[in-house]
Amino acid sequence: MIDFTPSNIRMWSRLGSCGAFGLAALELPAIDDKVVILTSDLTFFSGLERFKSAFPDRLYNLGIAEQNMVGVAAGFAKEGFTPFATTYAAFASLRSADQVKVNMGYMKLGIKLVGLTAGLSVGILGATHMSFEDIAVMRAIPNIVVLSPADCAETVKATLAAAKIKGPVYLRLTGAMNNPSVYKEDYAFEVGKAVTLRDGSDVAVIATGTMVYHSLQAAELLAQQGVSCRVVNMHTIKPLDMEAVNAARGAKLIVTVEEHGVIGGLGSAVSEALAGQAHRPPQLMIGMSDCYCHAADYPYLLEQYGLTGKQIAEKVLISLERKQ
Repeated sequence: MIDFTPSNIRMWSRLGSCGAFGLAALELPAIDDKVVILTSDLTFFSGLERFKSAFPDRLYNLGIAEQNMVGVAAGFAKEGFTPFATTYAAFASLRSADQVKVNMGYMKLGIKLVGLTAGLSVGILGATHMSFEDIAVMRAIPNIVVLSPADCAETVKATLAAAKIKGPVYLRLTGAMNNPSVYKEDYAFEVGKAVTLRDGSDVAVIATGTMVYHSLQAAELLAQQGVSCRVVNMHTIKPLDMEAVNAARGAKLIVTVEEHGVIGGLGSAVSEALAGQAHRPPQLMIGMSDCYCHAADYPYLLEQYGLTGKQIAEKVLISLERKQ
């Protein structure tokens, strides 16, 4: 089994979420001897070269045919296998939307769909490959568990956890190589149970994916301004941890942060969960605006759309000032 040692966590961080997924995949046959992995011509990019060498009869490259890949995964699931299907998040969620709806949502087949390079990390390839609509799509389809790990260590945790879930799962992977680490050592990961990483009373930040790290940075900057900030890692978007959401109601401001569009993502999920509840604080949603990006490298796009720790802190301060 994989050891969650500080040295391994540093290695996974250097590899990025795709590489971390590939290493976690090596453990899957030991968890479930019916595991197979499918990919749409992304064996190397999915970090699956080692898996291909170790388990050549368990890896199937379906070519650039994502809709067909989900259909083949459905066939495997119907025959009692546990299929993981990997491709870019943009293609997993949108190009294959009908197949996902019918085979995963309606039929509840146990496909584990892995959305690689979600958000902005593959931004150099342009808007066609960026994915900031996928949470909105996947959480709208019934019966699908939606996981969004904060860093590469949590990517490993989420991959192993997904193999144990009987029904359909969408695993959303964000970040690039040298992905900043949120977790430095082993910890308890439970699907549907958010992790409070920092306590605070003034502001409750609920973040997911790469934005957990940037939210922790923002909390440090806010503390220097005398603002006490709670930071919650919402690694499971669906089912949403209502206990964690309700705990945020004691703050002066709820902030949701995601590398995803502000329409239909984590912010929408939290807002829907709180709708109609009395004594709820105002909510600030930080994410992608309602537009498409020009091609650019990842750090530039994060800054362009206000998703760095400093920019998150600035937006929170402005929102608090308006509230007073």
